[in-house]
Amino acid sequence: MARGGVNKAVVQAARLAILARGENPSIDAVRIEMGNTGSKTTIHRYLKELDDRNEPAEAPAEPIDDELMALVARLAQRLKEQAQEPIDQARAQYEEQRKTLENQLGEAQEANSELHQQYEFQSLALTQESEALQETRASLQSEQTRNAGLNQALADFELRLKDKDEQIRSLEEKHLHTRDALEHYRNAVKEQREQEMSRHEGQVQQIQMELRQAQQSALVRQDEITQLHRDNERLLTENRGTLRELSLLQEQLKQSNTRQDQLLEQATRVDSERTLLQERLRVALLESQALKQNVDEQSQLNKALEIDLAKTRTDLEERVRLAATLAAAADAAKEN
Repeated sequence: MARGGVNKAVVQAARLAILARGENPSIDAVRIEMGNTGSKTTIHRYLKELDDRNEPAEAPAEPIDDELMALVARLAQRLKEQAQEPIDQARAQYEEQRKTLENQLGEAQEANSELHQQYEFQSLALTQESEALQETRASLQSEQTRNAGLNQALADFELRLKDKDEQIRSLEEKHLHTRDALEHYRNAVKEQREQEMSRHEGQVQQIQMELRQAQQSALVRQDEITQLHRDNERLLTENRGTLRELSLLQEQLKQSNTRQDQLLEQATRVDSERTLLQERLRVALLESQALKQNVDEQSQLNKALEIDLAKTRTDLEERVRLAATLAAAADAAKEN
């Protein structure tokens, strides 16, 4: 509220208050009594008029005019109102700032809670992803171990297959040798028979005997050839079974390689997701620290405002005490 202009009545009231305290009503004292308001020239002019008016009647026993006392009372009431208004304004401003700071603090605490909750969710997700990664790595290691076993089994089957192939080639060579020997023997028998038929009939019996021996030998050879055929068929059957097992192992190895590639891709994806979650967690921690710093700054500002309010309240209390002193002086003057 703007102060009113300095008039003679205000100067007179300040002068009377100073005189009531037993002090000298100088220009500076009157100006301080009025709250450092008004020019010294104006105050000097009013003081001079009051001194000139009061010179012929300086007796202290003369009663004070009722109108002047009423003026002093109104002035004291006005000073009280002027002193109370800044207090009310300061209180209202303090309450508004306090509510604003409380709202900001509540928002900061709520944001901090949300960030903390988000941090817990991300930490839980990171833990789950880490567990999934560990399981994936364990599964990958198991698949690699199984793959190594399958590779070893495949190598063993390949060695067995080579052995079977060697056995088959050996049996085929024996079969060829036996067949060549039988053919050679047949040719020899045929030539011998033709030669002996041209000989004397006396040698027919001997030839027939030798022929029977040759036939028995041929039967033995034939049995050996039959057995060789059977062994060859058996080896071929075993070879086909081995080939089927080899094909099955190759298919399992292919599936294992495919599974291994999928596990590697899954592990790479899990690593990427874990890196992203760690980055989000780092950003959330930075934001939480910034909010905490903001809350600290707001607390410091609130403390500074409280200190300013305490100073303002002290100043206002001083002014209220001054107004009370003026009112007491006015009451005392009215009683006199």
